[in-house]
Amino acid sequence: MPIKKKEKINVLLISEGTYPFYGGGISTWSHMLCDRVSNVDFTLYSINAGFEKEPIFELSENVKKIIQVPLWAPDEPQDYVSFSKEYYKVVSKKENTSPEVIEEHFVPVFRKFLDLLYSGSEDMKALDFVFRSMWEYFKNYDYKETMKSEEVWLVFQEAAIQEADNNGIDATLFDLTVGLRWLYRFLIPFSIPIEKVDVSHITLSGFPLIPALVSKYRYGTPLIITEHGVYVRERLLYINRSDYSYFIKVFLIKLTECITRLSYYKADKILSVNKFNITWELMYGADREKIEITYNGVDHERFVPREKPEHLRGIPTVVAVARIFELKDVLTMIRSCAVVMKTIPDVQYLVYGDKNAVPEYTEECEALIEELSLVNNFFLKGFHSQPHLIFSEGDISILTSISEGFPFTVLESMSCGIPVVATDVGGVSEAIDEESGFVCKPRDPEAIGSKVIELLTNDELRDEMGKSARQRVIDNFTLDIFIESYENIYESVYTKSLKKKKQSS
Repeated sequence: MPIKKKEKINVLLISEGTYPFYGGGISTWSHMLCDRVSNVDFTLYSINAGFEKEPIFELSENVKKIIQVPLWAPDEPQDYVSFSKEYYKVVSKKENTSPEVIEEHFVPVFRKFLDLLYSGSEDMKALDFVFRSMWEYFKNYDYKETMKSEEVWLVFQEAAIQEADNNGIDATLFDLTVGLRWLYRFLIPFSIPIEKVDVSHITLSGFPLIPALVSKYRYGTPLIITEHGVYVRERLLYINRSDYSYFIKVFLIKLTECITRLSYYKADKILSVNKFNITWELMYGADREKIEITYNGVDHERFVPREKPEHLRGIPTVVAVARIFELKDVLTMIRSCAVVMKTIPDVQYLVYGDKNAVPEYTEECEALIEELSLVNNFFLKGFHSQPHLIFSEGDISILTSISEGFPFTVLESMSCGIPVVATDVGGVSEAIDEESGFVCKPRDPEAIGSKVIELLTNDELRDEMGKSARQRVIDNFTLDIFIESYENIYESVYTKSLKKKKQSS
């Protein structure tokens, strides 16, 4: 008997620190999916640091529900989750959770998890069993009572001190407290029930995996990962630059690698937004047969060539769209402006993007602008509500990131007929070819600046590259191509899961 086609597929879209409460590339991507994919109803599972009152996006009617999980705000995991008549179960869990129960039913599982974590084990079958056992436990017993118990603290302390001794690392009481606090917060989704959906879709190969596992363990829900920037790579960059102690750095790196490996192991489909990511995915155990490249796309009928605003005509102008934080390497962008100014004294860099993402980094950028005497040349303009109008302000655009997926800002600029000077990270060189812009080595302001000068001083080359850039988007990276790909993927993954369940029943 043939499987009856469902009118709409129910997808749980799980994000961390992005859609629908924050901006950025992943939020842009998520909003396009929710707004334009016609065969799906979405439930948004939003993992954030704190509780957010209102989405910053106008949500499509395809979005049926938002589940918000603020990891670092509430004392209780359930504080901001609606359970309605399930409340009595929460009370019952507390009453059932005793030191004896924790010692007998949770401590052995938790100890095994720590063994796998600290050893850097690649035995994903064992890790999967441990995580499933944790989920089974938290169905019946209270999360807070367990994770804040003396029994759990002693096991964690023992394992952490042994790890420190084995590696000749000092581990202070503060280190141990911070380490267990991280685990407490990031494992919270194991304690939160999820309604049945047809497909889970996570936006990175990190901690959004945990609610997807809950759905997979409970209902057998298939899992899709879309890999934008490589999560594990970006976390390694962040952790290594951080002020954490050496013990905490090692702990967080191992935790990140552990979750990434399990994400790839449990995924039914891994969608990479570029070819670059695949090397990292394979390095962390992904099955090549699961991986498919699905490029981002933009609305080429909205992002169109426009006249340069009158007040900027005659001024050599470089535009950028970037949240001001470390991965965008705005410091290198500023230094490239200093290089360009030596040849083009009246050049202006206009950078649009949230200045509050990492305030201390914004202050560092502002200090460098002052130090290099660029206050009349380099401007941090803040958030712009109409991104399709930004690129016409520039003769060219620029991106100086040290990590990217398949950046929308590059595609948007190209669609507007504005050539791009960008760093060779992620899928940038897959978007920009030699006829549509320049790709430079990251953290090289001299090389970046020289290409900016070349484009600003050669009108014919700039015009030719702008036309080629727009045509390249129309041929390869339109919103229609992007949306059709995801409609087909959702349909395929859902249908395959139905067949699998039917065969096993």
